[in-house]
Amino acid sequence: MDRDKINQYIEHTNLSAQITHHDVEKLIEEAKEYQFYGVCLPPFWVKKAKRDIGKSGVKLITVIGFPLGYQKTESKLEEIKQAIKDGVDEVDVVLNVSAVKAEMIWPKIELAQCTKLAHESNVVVKLILETAYLEEEEIVAMTKMGCAAGADFIKTSTGFAPRGASLEDIRLIHNHLSEGVGIKASGGIKTFLQAKEMIEAGANRIGTSSGIIIVKDHGRV
Repeated sequence: MDRDKINQYIEHTNLSAQITHHDVEKLIEEAKEYQFYGVCLPPFWVKKAKRDIGKSGVKLITVIGFPLGYQKTESKLEEIKQAIKDGVDEVDVVLNVSAVKAEMIWPKIELAQCTKLAHESNVVVKLILETAYLEEEEIVAMTKMGCAAGADFIKTSTGFAPRGASLEDIRLIHNHLSEGVGIKASGGIKTFLQAKEMIEAGANRIGTSSGIIIVKDHGRV
């Protein structure tokens, strides 16, 4: 990994329940200044963020079915439709872990519908597994399912579960990916060393609220 390019892996994130318009503006200005890949924020703020981003090239990412994933499929599809209308570039869709634990096939059907809708508008789809709630065999099965159902990335975590990404998660997912599918590591990544290790283990994106710290930290590692 090129140490000077760590910023281009980072999706600068603020998914706080208390995020305000001031926080949105700050997030975007920081993303522009540090040339981060993109910003990830709640659906409510996508339309404003699109205006604020302008022609800067910063990608706009939002979350769907967040943070627990057990919304009805119809609700997730409506969220995606609105996000597309508001100008999003990428959507991070939370897996229905409840359905996975019930051993239902529905998560694959749901994701296939979500990816079809998003891809019709050239919107990238990431499937959030929430690895904290899954056994190893479930992570493998859901990684394979996500690839088969059309996900562009498999993402580890929402940041709202008991733990975020681990190196073991990244390696496990990486070993079972289809060609052309990436990995987004997210949840608890706060230092350059953590980000570097995730990337070396196979991550293509880093979702973090500590992007500036990571960029500034890299020169001291």
